[in-house]
Amino acid sequence: MSAVEALMVRSEGVRKRYGQLEALRGVDLEVAAGEVCCLIGPSGSGKSTFLRCINHLEKVDAGRLSVDGQLVGYREHGGRLYELQDKEVCAKRAEIGMVFQRFNLFPHMTALDNVAMAPVVVKGEAKGVVESRARSLLDRVGLGTKLEAYPNQLSGGQQQRVAIARALAMQPKLMLFDEPTSALDPELVGEVLDVMRGLAEDGMTMVVVTHEMGFAREVGDTLAFMDDGVVVERGRPRDVLGNPQQERTRAFLAKVL
Repeated sequence: MSAVEALMVRSEGVRKRYGQLEALRGVDLEVAAGEVCCLIGPSGSGKSTFLRCINHLEKVDAGRLSVDGQLVGYREHGGRLYELQDKEVCAKRAEIGMVFQRFNLFPHMTALDNVAMAPVVVKGEAKGVVESRARSLLDRVGLGTKLEAYPNQLSGGQQQRVAIARALAMQPKLMLFDEPTSALDPELVGEVLDVMRGLAEDGMTMVVVTHEMGFAREVGDTLAFMDDGVVVERGRPRDVLGNPQQERTRAFLAKVL
């Protein structure tokens, strides 16, 4: 297997603009298959925007972004890029799980139904097969006794664990986490990070936007510091956090560590 084939995410000079604001100004980043890459940086640095570009919730304005060797949102023919049809984009997006700050569960559906719905509706899988998988996933995230509970009967941490199980139900090749613990009370953070730690141990490729430096240090294989729409520094988490090479990285870490 070549180095390129072993990459799950490859970003080359990715740019994204909203009017006068250039949110991404040339992001270069590679994430290997099976790797946990943590993204840190101040608010407005482009972390969440970059995550949304990976699964084409946002279209890139320039540069190239690929997942598992395939361009995100485009196909290349004769040296030119052509945007994919919405149906094709949705099919590719189904291979990428994403967990947001807010849980976005359907309030009128049980935990089991929240987890089982997408594979049935989006992929056309048999309901019985999917429900069996959903039960296993809810058990895996520690909610095997909450199958029939509605979101308003669950704590924030429990809801976020349902959201993780829901993303896993699509059997993704890549998981994206956008500050998954930032909306939680401090005592609930650990239960969500424990689930993510288990996913990392199982070899799931993950890109995690986080403020949890302890998690990044312990679980991350690589850590990238972003500021002003670019990756300023990247390396092993203990190296970046313990001995940052760039002044911008040092200034940020001095405020958060």
